[in-house]
Amino acid sequence: MTSTVADLMRRNLLDVFNEPDPERRNAAIALTYSQDVVWHEPDRVVRGREALAQRATELRAQVPDWVYRPDGPVSVNDDLGHLGFQYGPAGQPPVVTGMDIAHCKDDVIVELYTFVSGGSQLS
Repeated sequence: MTSTVADLMRRNLLDVFNEPDPERRNAAIALTYSQDVVWHEPDRVVRGREALAQRATELRAQVPDWVYRPDGPVSVNDDLGHLGFQYGPAGQPPVVTGMDIAHCKDDVIVELYTFVSGGSQLS
């Protein structure tokens, strides 16, 4: 399956971090990231799909009724993708805003950077 950088950015936000079902989330992780993906959060670096899956589960558990929403379209420059996001209770103004920037190679994300630019930062 060929995935564009834009596809990967949307899948990262909506099918991984916004997905409450662990089986569907794990299936999306297998399609979205390289086995040795490196994810840079503001306060830590996560290495590998398994660690990313664990961290995504931890974040979902902190505020299970919150949702991620894209904040604008995906921007692409060669093998780099950018997508702003909003995060907060469904149907309410966002509590957190930020952006993801990803380096993609061979139809998967190999490195992901998350920036939190507004609101509180979850840990």
